[in-house]
This record gives sequence, structure tokens and C-alpha cells, in this order.
Amino acid sequence: MTVPRVGSRREQILATAAALFAKHGFHGVSIAELGAAVGISGPALYRHFPGKEALLAELLVDISERLEAGGRERAAGSAGSPREVLEALVDFHVAFALREPELIVVQDRDLDNLPDADRRRVRRLQRTYVEIWVDTLQRLHPGLDAERARTAAHATFGLLNSTPHSGSRAAPEEVAALLRAMALASFRAL
Repeated sequence: MTVPRVGSRREQILATAAALFAKHGFHGVSIAELGAAVGISGPALYRHFPGKEALLAELLVDISERLEAGGRERAAGSAGSPREVLEALVDFHVAFALREPELIVVQDRDLDNLPDADRRRVRRLQRTYVEIWVDTLQRLHPGLDAERARTAAHATFGLLNSTPHSGSRAAPEEVAALLRAMALASFRAL
């Protein structure tokens, strides 16, 4: 395995953990294996994280916080129409899905391995992110009830978050354009 080139040792550990957890699952990776992958002993990891659960929590809480903040930024930062906000949200999520597919896999498979407080925090952040989309969809389609908008948002996340499983060999910009077009087309069905 090639160790990702990132800033600090902590960032290197997080990036490597995401890749290993995505490939082998949280329970399929030992502290010793993770340490070896970043060029340190397993026990040396405890200088950076109190345990494997804390490492998983940081990965999933961090990505949930970044998605929520990015969604808020796009919703608040666009003085444009609801359509422009929706397009900004779609572009943001497509970029995330293509940039961090390992975290999508880890989230799908290993969320239940988080301590309860961290799992509740991730779920709360995710609900807030979804509601940004719901609000945008309701402004775009007046009269659309929240439950239908929420269902549409989740369906679109399913489409966009399927990228780690697609096996596509197409260029990332081609995949991004396809995902964007499909997501936006799905919202026209509302």
C-alpha cells in the first residue's frame, strides 16, 4: 500500500485508516497493521489517537461536519435562484463523492462501530445536511412536502454515493458530468 502524501502524521494516519477501513472493514484492520502502513509501530499510534474507535470517530465526524458546513455555505453563499443553489449542492456532493470514496464506504459499513455519542453526532450532522437539501428543493418546487423532498434528497445521495462501487474507469471529469446530469434530472421529476 502506498502511504498518502498529506501534511501531518495525524493526517497521514487518518488518510491511511480511511483507505484500510474501506478495503478491509473496521474490524479487519489491526492497530499493528495500521501502524505498519504509515511506517510506525502500532503502539505509536496511541500518541495520536486513544484507540481505533477514536480514529474512526474522527474520520466520520469530520466528514459529516465538512458536508454540513459545505452545504450551509452553498445554500447561504448563493444569492441566486433555488435552481442555482441546488446545482451548487449537487456539484459539491459530486466532488465529495469522487474525492473521498473511501469515506463513503467506511460510513456505510462502519457507522455502527462508533461509540454512541459519536454516532448520534454524525447522525445529527447528516440530518442537518439533508434538511439543507430539503429546504432548497421546497423553494425550487413550492408546494413540495418535506417528506417527498427528503426522499428525493436521500435517493440522490444514493446515486452520488454509489461511485465507490461503480468500478468506472472513465475520467473523473466524465463521471462528474454524468452524475451531475443524472442528479439534476432526477429533481425534475418532482
